Amino acid sequence: MKFLLLTIASLLLASPGIFAQGKLSAPDLIAMAKNSPQSPAFRESLVNTLGAKAISEGTAALGEGTDFIWAVRNARHPQLLIDDNIGPKMLRLEGTDIWYATGTMDTGRSHAFAYKVNGSVFGGKNDIPVFGPDSYTHAGVPQGKLSEKLTHVSKIYDGMTTEYWIYVPAQYNAATPAALMVWQDGAGHTQRDAGSRTLNVLDNLTHQGKIPVMISVMINPGTKGNQRLRSVQYDSVNDVYARFLRDELLPEVYKKYNIRKDGYSRAITGSSSGGICAFNAAWFQNDQWTRVWTRVGSFTSIQWKPGVLDGGNVYPNMVRKQAKHNIRIWMSDGSEDLENDHGSWPLQNIQLANSLKMKEYDFHLNFGGGSHNGAMGNSEMPDALKWIWRGYDPKKTEETFQMEESEKLKPYFRVKIYNR
Repeated sequence: MKFLLLTIASLLLASPGIFAQGKLSAPDLIAMAKNSPQSPAFRESLVNTLGAKAISEGTAALGEGTDFIWAVRNARHPQLLIDDNIGPKMLRLEGTDIWYATGTMDTGRSHAFAYKVNGSVFGGKNDIPVFGPDSYTHAGVPQGKLSEKLTHVSKIYDGMTTEYWIYVPAQYNAATPAALMVWQDGAGHTQRDAGSRTLNVLDNLTHQGKIPVMISVMINPGTKGNQRLRSVQYDSVNDVYARFLRDELLPEVYKKYNIRKDGYSRAITGSSSGGICAFNAAWFQNDQWTRVWTRVGSFTSIQWKPGVLDGGNVYPNMVRKQAKHNIRIWMSDGSEDLENDHGSWPLQNIQLANSLKMKEYDFHLNFGGGSHNGAMGNSEMPDALKWIWRGYDPKKTEETFQMEESEKLKPYFRVKIYNR
């Protein structure tokens, strides 16, 4: 038997096509890198999985959880940089100019990597999501049920059609009213193991009791004929979208499920323009919404029409000048976010965070080095949801949110020039 196993192993190494058929998972490829790094099978699997083009361009990386593998093609020994720090030492595949490394990155945030050779930096990517265990499926955790795609035709937006989905946790009992969370750009949250991994997070945190049993309504931006109304709905600083939710779409959900009506039991979230949309809802209808999560929020002048309609650019000053609202808000953004004729996303998010701090809102800003995409938000989702729902008591219908004592001890956010 021992001889037979050795013979099979020899055949696999001698004939990598037998072993390396198609792409491998990150754990399997990393295991090969550690156990048989100089085998032809590993070489073929590395290229097949990460892609020859990505390896040549220096953009190849793959991971699951904290564990990652990187690969690059270069004639000289490259140094791997992770978040501008020196990463794991790169090893050369014998007889090639391909270098690889395995290592770990912290979960709950996005990361950047690049390579340095003779003082010159090249390749890499700026937004690598790193998911923690709560973003993956686990045996023994019951899964909720996602509805089919539903549609609604609006009167408030005069004929606009909206597509949406309803996600119901396994723990939902119609005899007990559930909490509610609304997700903008809803289609991006409906694929269990892709992109945001939202459904996995909801299942895991509900099972752990870290978030309440809640109905999630995942809503796409509306359309009218060939016109997409996303920016009109999301970026306009007024109460129209909040009224659309309260008076039109959510009553359709109430017909199907027993949902609480108090703002204490409701959260709303969105990314980019969806982020300011979430803040709009809580600002204009604070009785309906008190918990907000905004990712790369567009607190800029996209829909600003001076003297006619406010845009998100006004919020930092409005928060400072107007009465404090009862809002708990988690924000996230990155230093490489957008800079265009509508404004500066990083600076506006920092300025809004400082305004919230000045008025002693219960807020948190997670600021990294990312750009305008979902990497940071997807990575931080378990932490963000646990934070905005912390202390939730189903026996209560209201709470006046207070800034955390740890936040009171921190200074305002400050900016320094780093890339000129």
